[in-house]
Amino acid sequence: MTVLIDTNAFLMASQFKIDLLDELKWLLGSVRIVVPDIVLSELEGLSRGKGNHAAAARLGLLFARKCEVIPSSGIGTPDDQILMSARDLQCGVVTNDRRLRDQVLDEGLPVVSLAGKQKLELIRR
Repeated sequence: MTVLIDTNAFLMASQFKIDLLDELKWLLGSVRIVVPDIVLSELEGLSRGKGNHAAAARLGLLFARKCEVIPSSGIGTPDDQILMSARDLQCGVVTNDRRLRDQVLDEGLPVVSLAGKQKLELIRR
């Protein structure tokens, strides 16, 4: 299975103290983890700030750089680009963003999100 990781999923790794990549491998087994370049750009921008959010983004960047980076379309919002990439790859999306989660599920694609602040869950419609 291939999964694409959204920016907020990388932020939750720090906020909820989970090893995102290990948790994905535990949940899904053999998994190809991809990150659109727009997500890297968002994390880089957030990491330049100060405080907990910036620290979470810096940790997220460490995780993101361990993944396969794919080009984004450059069209629309970051969420639009993530949805387009997921559609093109026919893959799941790791996100806690409700709006994006619903859009991905409406496309018939699976979503991985945080359940109970401690573990990930796979959601399908």
